[in-house]
Amino acid sequence: MTSNTLVCNAITLKGSVDIITEFFDYGINSILYQRGLYPSDRFIHSQKYGLTLLMSIDDQLKEYLSVMLNQMKTFMLTKSVHKMVLVIINVETHETVERWEFLIDCDKTITESDSKSVDHKEIQKGIRDVIRQITASVTFLPLLEGKFSFDLLLFTDKDTDLPSALWSDSNPHLIPNAEEVELRSFSTAVHKVNALVSYKNCE
Repeated sequence: MTSNTLVCNAITLKGSVDIITEFFDYGINSILYQRGLYPSDRFIHSQKYGLTLLMSIDDQLKEYLSVMLNQMKTFMLTKSVHKMVLVIINVETHETVERWEFLIDCDKTITESDSKSVDHKEIQKGIRDVIRQITASVTFLPLLEGKFSFDLLLFTDKDTDLPSALWSDSNPHLIPNAEEVELRSFSTAVHKVNALVSYKNCE
């Protein structure tokens, strides 16, 4: 019984990576829904983290997110990625109007065979708090009027090899004189994720 308890309260590098990747899947879908980048009828309800969340049923979007998140998982396992950014871009002007930034801080000392003691309920609570803030973002973010697209950026160590010719260096899509709102953070004991949204000041 003691052995089982210890296993349940431990987390490995891979286990932490799986938790973070799953969070990004639900978090990105939540942002896309809340900001109206896809029609609301292209989302279905899903129960996760003790919340009712919206997940896209758009096949093209699901495939894109799968490719991006699988690559991010690979980068996280090698501890070479330190930031994921979702940018929202005005299709007509090509201007970046919103930037969701997630800083990923990893314990560089942990190895694949190591594990750390952790309270999984606290991890779930931390993720739930961040998701709730994403959902509440419509109360302070400017209304998006017109056509918008989005892109996902992964910030890695400079010496990281690109996985294929389909990947390339990108513009960081910074927003001049942006308004910034810090969101909550959460930790898995192996990784800590800090969230921030910045947006164009329309005044």
